[in-house]
Amino acid sequence: MIIKNIKKIVLISILVFITSSFSIPKRIDTLIQKEIERTFNIKSFTIKPIDITNEINKQLPLKINNSNFKEITVNSKLLGYYYHGKAFGKVDYFDFLVIFDTNLVIKKIKILIYREDRGSEIGSKRWLKQFIGKSATNSFIYEKDIVGISGATISAKSMTSKIDKLMQSIQILSKNKIL
Repeated sequence: MIIKNIKKIVLISILVFITSSFSIPKRIDTLIQKEIERTFNIKSFTIKPIDITNEINKQLPLKINNSNFKEITVNSKLLGYYYHGKAFGKVDYFDFLVIFDTNLVIKKIKILIYREDRGSEIGSKRWLKQFIGKSATNSFIYEKDIVGISGATISAKSMTSKIDKLMQSIQILSKNKIL
């Protein structure tokens, strides 16, 4: 009986060790760091969370917090911002990144992790480039402002909706002098 319990404890310990060593947030953080380096052509920068009060956050169509929207600086000089979000595809969530310049214009958008078998076309640079250069003054309506994509309709609609809500939220944050 004691040996059986010891085996169970060892097995559980091994499973906990294995699952904790493959942490997705750490992987996502590394992907975000690499995209910032590529986008701004820099090696060293600082990431600073942006504090948003609960009162302001209640007004936002997309909830923004200090873990998903951050400021990028180099030597205390503002370089831009980034937003890490999740959107739902057909059966699972996917992670995406939006990098902004200092004027809150989209500088880069990238699918970080896509977890489904179908619909990965959403990650194509060709489809994503239609968001580049847009700001909160633009509208983001699927198949009106943003061209659809065959094979990834559900993911593309979801992504477009999230970006639209993000940009509406940024507009509110700008009006409230938070950004």
